[in-house]
Amino acid sequence: MFSGEQIATWLSRLVQIPSVSPDQAGPRAGVKGEARIATDVAQWFRQFGGEVYVDEALPGRPNVYGIWRGQSTQWLGVDVHVDTVGVEQMRGNPFSGAIADGFVYGRGAVDDKASLAIILAILERMAATGQRPIANLLIAATVDEEVGALGAPAAARWLQYKGIVLDQMIVAEPTLCTPLYGHKGVVRLAFQVLGKSAHSSQPHLGQNAIVAASRLVLALQVEHERLLTLPPTPLGNPTLTVSLMAGGNGINVVPNACTVSIDRRVVNGERTVAITEALQQLAEESCPQQVTVQVLQLLEAYYQAPDTPLVVNLAAWSDTTPQVAPYGTNAWAYANVTKECAIFGPGAIEQAHGPEEWVAIAEMEKAAQIYARWWQISE
Repeated sequence: MFSGEQIATWLSRLVQIPSVSPDQAGPRAGVKGEARIATDVAQWFRQFGGEVYVDEALPGRPNVYGIWRGQSTQWLGVDVHVDTVGVEQMRGNPFSGAIADGFVYGRGAVDDKASLAIILAILERMAATGQRPIANLLIAATVDEEVGALGAPAAARWLQYKGIVLDQMIVAEPTLCTPLYGHKGVVRLAFQVLGKSAHSSQPHLGQNAIVAASRLVLALQVEHERLLTLPPTPLGNPTLTVSLMAGGNGINVVPNACTVSIDRRVVNGERTVAITEALQQLAEESCPQQVTVQVLQLLEAYYQAPDTPLVVNLAAWSDTTPQVAPYGTNAWAYANVTKECAIFGPGAIEQAHGPEEWVAIAEMEKAAQIYARWWQISE
């Protein structure tokens, strides 16, 4: 059995390396971004016998890929993201990496550095014992999962460039060691409604952008209600949330602009581009004034049959029942470069992103045993 102490030590070391997404980095974030942890991961991959490739997915934010050649033509892969959400709301030292009472604490402890700690512990054991994996092994330490989701698509493009198709892949996320075989995608749009300014004592001389935008908001809510009447898919029903509204520039001024932002969740069988086009048409038809749309983010839904061998094996090894997730992951990005994919990892998503973050060492030990079985590595 892999030592929980060894894995916890790795995780503590990883948590102590700040890697807050630049978009969420405040005064407590330390050195923002993933450059520092990417440098260390690349060094460790080399130390443990990997072929290392550094791919600048975003300026100053590199993905790191490690390859360990196996004894067959099969390819196994893991995507584990190294960025974290912000730390401004956290209590105490967000990067303490404290180990106490069977837990490891700090930002990223469960999302997603626990999985990276397990991987590094196994790679260290492989290097120390001279073990070689049966299948070719690819580890992709990716950036920008928490905000823009641009790291995983860059990794998928790199795999296509290298001509590598993964037979099986795990996207590492906290799932309580339960394999997930699908999750919703998202369409995020910002509609800008234009009006005409005027003195509020003579509103008839202007065109009120907020009033016009309100018509759009009501139409969007009707669309959400329509989506809930559709037959549910394996991922449930699509939803549409009007999540932000901003407009006006003075209490005594007819507003000349108003922005309405939405979060539209996507299920299997839908395509984000088609959804965007339909919502743009809805906006033009429902809004009495000029409206333009800005695409903020498009992520496809991810879904595969729950009876694929990887999902079945992970469920058997963990003694769990496969599920789908209400949140998004990097899995969508690898649809064209992997034959089977599951979302899997130690700890619960409820422990992530809060004022305190932790993971149980026992959970990491369980996940490590499952990884070893999947890679066919002796403990």
